[in-house]
Amino acid sequence: MRESRERAGLSQAQLAARSGVAQPNIAAYESGRRHPSAAMVDRLQAAMRPLPREALERHRDELKDLASEFGLSNIRVFGSVGQGTDTTESDLDILVTRSPNIGLLAIAEFTIAAEELLGVPVDVVTDGGLPMDHPIRQSAVAA
Repeated sequence: MRESRERAGLSQAQLAARSGVAQPNIAAYESGRRHPSAAMVDRLQAAMRPLPREALERHRDELKDLASEFGLSNIRVFGSVGQGTDTTESDLDILVTRSPNIGLLAIAEFTIAAEELLGVPVDVVTDGGLPMDHPIRQSAVAA
């Protein structure tokens, strides 16, 4: 468990805050003094997943390059990441502009590739069909 926590870049205190599990319990699990149930292991592993905003910060340039490879540009985020309220259970909502010759299959392939790159669920919306006053357009911020 310690290796997973360290790979996630979290201290015991940070994992405790994310998971709701007391830090001394995490220390006991890592030292082998206590053995977590399967449900507890699942809970702690879920809490070790990166926040979507953290994944975006780490891979921002790579995501932009990836989008360009799929004919997408003007990458913006909205939803919980745009509002700064994302959790380990949140997805990353991305608003993009697509080139005229880019279809639904390319957007789906980009979504899968972005999820693999970031390690978090991704939803992609294109701005072509959204009116200028649409709430997504209004709330989206540059990635």
